[in-house]
Amino acid sequence: MVKKKIFILLGHPDKSGMCGALTDAYESAAREAGHDVTRMNIGEMQFDPVLHKGYRERQECEPDLLRFQELVTTSDHFVVVYPVWWVGMPAILKGLFDRAWLPGSAFRYIRTKTGSRTVFWHRLFRGKTARIIMTSGTHPLMVRFLPGNVNAQLRWGILWFAGFSVRTDWFGPAEDVPEKKKAKWLKRVSELGRKGR
Repeated sequence: MVKKKIFILLGHPDKSGMCGALTDAYESAAREAGHDVTRMNIGEMQFDPVLHKGYRERQECEPDLLRFQELVTTSDHFVVVYPVWWVGMPAILKGLFDRAWLPGSAFRYIRTKTGSRTVFWHRLFRGKTARIIMTSGTHPLMVRFLPGNVNAQLRWGILWFAGFSVRTDWFGPAEDVPEKKKAKWLKRVSELGRKGR
């Protein structure tokens, strides 16, 4: 097995719940397998999640955002664990990508000889892999049937856009989970961690 440099982001502001348990399981198994693992918990990061002027003015990145950018750039495999809230990611997680996923850090637009921007872009993280691990209070099949692909924004609009090859695991209903089912989920995530997937 190839040892990988893995960056794990816990995208739930509270690390004590199911997302935290899944993140712990992945991290522990990956470390035991000999992977080089770094983790950030979004609830412990210090940054303003609001992009106040959109992209019209440069908003300087706080140290935690610079660290996040560095870890994504230097990793082979990026793991994001988060809960589905109101058919999307938590606002603070979206704010993290709004602030840190910038031209020049995750992608670069291709410009004409005159300097104007084209519709094409360089995907700066081509060759890297990512794993999204989601939980939801509602069964995943029910969520997919009603609002549709709640994972599209992160998977396609953010990670794929920057070049990642992305896979997803979705666990639910994640409230009052029977111990047997929880153990099965933790085993699944631990296997992913051991394999660096």
